[in-house]
Amino acid sequence: MEGFFGVYSIFYILIYLALGIISFVEIRKYYAASKFLNKDIVIKSNNTAGVSIIAPAFNEGKTIVSNVKSLLSQEYPKFEVVIVNDGSSDDTLEKLIAEFELVKVDFFYQERIKAAVVRGHYKSTNPIYNKLLVVDKVNVKSKADAVNVGVNSAKHSLFVCTDVDCILRKDALAMLVKPFIESETKVLASGAAIRISNSCEFKEGMLYKSHYPKNFFARFQELEYIRSFLYGRMAWSRLNGLLLVSGALGMFDKNTVIEVGGYREDSLGEDMELVTRMREHMHEKKEKFKIIYIPESLCWTEGPSDKTIFLRQRVRWARGLAQNLWMHRKMLFRPKYGTTGMMALPYFVLCEFLVPILELVGIVFVLLDLFFFGLNTQFLLIVTSSVYLFYTFVTLISIYLDQLTYKQYSSIKDIFTLLLMVFFEPFLYHPITTYASLKGYYFFLMKKEKKWGEMTRTGFNESIAR
Repeated sequence: MEGFFGVYSIFYILIYLALGIISFVEIRKYYAASKFLNKDIVIKSNNTAGVSIIAPAFNEGKTIVSNVKSLLSQEYPKFEVVIVNDGSSDDTLEKLIAEFELVKVDFFYQERIKAAVVRGHYKSTNPIYNKLLVVDKVNVKSKADAVNVGVNSAKHSLFVCTDVDCILRKDALAMLVKPFIESETKVLASGAAIRISNSCEFKEGMLYKSHYPKNFFARFQELEYIRSFLYGRMAWSRLNGLLLVSGALGMFDKNTVIEVGGYREDSLGEDMELVTRMREHMHEKKEKFKIIYIPESLCWTEGPSDKTIFLRQRVRWARGLAQNLWMHRKMLFRPKYGTTGMMALPYFVLCEFLVPILELVGIVFVLLDLFFFGLNTQFLLIVTSSVYLFYTFVTLISIYLDQLTYKQYSSIKDIFTLLLMVFFEPFLYHPITTYASLKGYYFFLMKKEKKWGEMTRTGFNESIAR
């Protein structure tokens, strides 16, 4: 057993070293070519592709007005904002109607993706808000259904899926649309870095000053985001093996999404499942495609700030991962499915899904050795130290790349705290995420009732700059 864990540890380290090198090369390539099509040209062009921003809203009455105004402030010549009121039981719809002078209109609604009943479409009588469309629908406790209604209502060929409480950079649409314009190969989707908004300051719906989060869970989530978005997804973008475009911010080709049937309501990881299904669809059609990730921080979202909500989120993510891998298992190790079947899915099985299980098995075997066979402390120390040092090395490199490209934190104190958390993460935070993953796998295996759960947020009010 010691030999197996030793071999697996070496395999794991080599995989991440390769991803790190590829990410670094791809980031350099991205910034070297960033002037090929300057975003200002896209922003000022009247012939650019139209984009629909789709944002579901459920009981967002406290912040809905400021959030919608933030989405409407995009610097892009041809876009609309589609707010899907997902059967809110509070005053979300009433506030939208009052603030934006909305009236119910006759709307040609074509249900190209099966979805819940739509009660009406609303447009503003004020020309200032002519880019806003509000859709009121029956709630079926599924974000996927709300987005599908938004896709059915959207008028443009590209759409961005986001959360209504996310804060987007003003040029987010211009940056996300560039891959669709530049690539000769069909682009199915594009994504960008998501950042944690906890402790940040916002002014008029835009980021005013970035701070490293003060909350325990938010601090470590920021580390995770930096590592996964910069270190991992840039590499998979280069290999054309991206399986996930974040549900908080992703741009999609609408026709392809409609062809595959939209988001699945029964999926607990609907964003990953959609991308995987789109890839499968294109492989079946034997058509070339790309899913592209760009190394830009374009979206800020609030992370769970207490243990209950955090665990609920991570358990759902783990169940979603297990569910998605099971749903699409037929593609595993099949050359017919190209990079998806031969690289991306195997990676998620071996280096994502199995890791929490192997950690648990490893702990069990260490305890058995300790009590019955005599513990090989030298081997344990070597393996544990190697994994710890490599884990911190990967995170430190990610932070270096992040500061090199974004300069997200200007405060020395913020940077120092961020670096300090790197060394505590494996001991304080990683065990919690491992526990959540194992719990999620157990729920999936036992076919526990699928509950999304309400992700209560504190909102941006407390961090708005005055």
